[in-house]
Amino acid sequence: MSKPTLTTSSGMPLSDDENSLSVGPRGPLALQDHHLLEKLAHFNRERIPERVVHARGSGAYGTFTVTNSLKDFTLANFLQQEGEQTEVFLRFSTVAGEQGSSDMIRDPRGFAMKFYTKEGNYDVVGNNTPVFFLRDPLKFPDFIHSQKRCPMRNVTNPDAVWDFWAQNPQSLHQVTILFSDRGLPKSFRHMNGYGSHAFSFWNTKGERFWFKWHFKTNQGIQCLTNDEAGEIAKHRPWAAQEDLFDSIKRQEYPSWTVHVQVMPEQEAEKHPWTFDITKVWSHKDYPLMKVGKLELNKNPNNYFAEVEQSALSPSNFVPGIGPSPDKMLQARLFAYPDAHRYRLGANYNSLEVNRPHASDVQNYQRDGQMCPYQSGQKNYGTYDNATFDGQDHPSSDVMYKEPSLKLSSAALDRFDHREGNDDYIQAGNLFAVMDETQQRQLASNIAGSLSGARKDIQERMLPHFFNVSEEYGNLVKNELHHQ
Repeated sequence: MSKPTLTTSSGMPLSDDENSLSVGPRGPLALQDHHLLEKLAHFNRERIPERVVHARGSGAYGTFTVTNSLKDFTLANFLQQEGEQTEVFLRFSTVAGEQGSSDMIRDPRGFAMKFYTKEGNYDVVGNNTPVFFLRDPLKFPDFIHSQKRCPMRNVTNPDAVWDFWAQNPQSLHQVTILFSDRGLPKSFRHMNGYGSHAFSFWNTKGERFWFKWHFKTNQGIQCLTNDEAGEIAKHRPWAAQEDLFDSIKRQEYPSWTVHVQVMPEQEAEKHPWTFDITKVWSHKDYPLMKVGKLELNKNPNNYFAEVEQSALSPSNFVPGIGPSPDKMLQARLFAYPDAHRYRLGANYNSLEVNRPHASDVQNYQRDGQMCPYQSGQKNYGTYDNATFDGQDHPSSDVMYKEPSLKLSSAALDRFDHREGNDDYIQAGNLFAVMDETQQRQLASNIAGSLSGARKDIQERMLPHFFNVSEEYGNLVKNELHHQ
């Protein structure tokens, strides 16, 4: 029996549901990729009213203090002077579960921070891991569907989870982290945070640098085994949320030391993984540079108003910081604000937790749901607004203009992101630095989850572990036999 042809919602047959339309294999995505936009836009509207992902969250306010200036790399105002302090809001979360799910589950943790800078809000929307499961956003809705409840029985399905991973070995690096001894943090205070993507810095000379954020916990890494987490969840499934709030209430303020990795723009072509979020940058080639200290020292007064209605987006930049050609990041620039407009309305950035706290807003946006006070001034822009009751023209200061991005000449096509990418080497590097106890715990955690999937899915997944190393594969295989 022939299988039905996959189509768009308007019935157009699809030629490719695996690869986004990009300018060259490593270039940025094209807005004309209507299939990608439709898929992401529909995905953002599948659940109301809670978030599709990162639904269960906790948050707090604090400060970011610069200890080492980054003025040689960026003109971002809040990173210029040592001692400069910026108010922040940080939201932690689990990824796959609903609002009422437990904190004590093996799942990546969201680490999303809003800097209320003098030049507008800047958001870093990351996780507690430096990599992600995918490098092409066209498969993101499918990945999340595999982690959610199945449509018939309305329960999570190990078959779907492992079937997706078995067909997408690009996920293996993140899977290795997730099932390692660091895959289940004891609390939000006892884990690192990462921006994960590569981003762009540019300085007053117009020089561009690529960079990555690293937030290293000063409380030390502390994690739980499955059994330990299960015991806590019996009585306190909200333990991480409770721990964060109570520690701040006791004035035991959690903090992180903030670092960046920086790569000169011209060196990006030397490394095929510069913009691949399934890979990390070598710390030997691009060592961590200390930037400052992040401290959380104020709890929200109302959870719904300040945490549930918080809206953080990787598209919130300030002059001196911008995106990179990372395909997952490019898609998130659209998907996150689109999800916020659906969930909270067009004026979500006017809510107290989301509005700029250290700068003013001047734009021509009008009306929409829950519209706050708006000026009666002119509501459209022209080159010279001084001629008619308008606002100032956008700054012509060359500092605010991002340097042009030099793109290699390439055809616009759906390039196979699997070609030329080794999905096993960095998972192997991570496995190799684990001691024997950590390796066995990793294999045991994987086998405990994988054993719930069908035998044929197990058999499709096992070769990927062997592709990392014979030892990795044998450990998982032996643990599976004992389940």
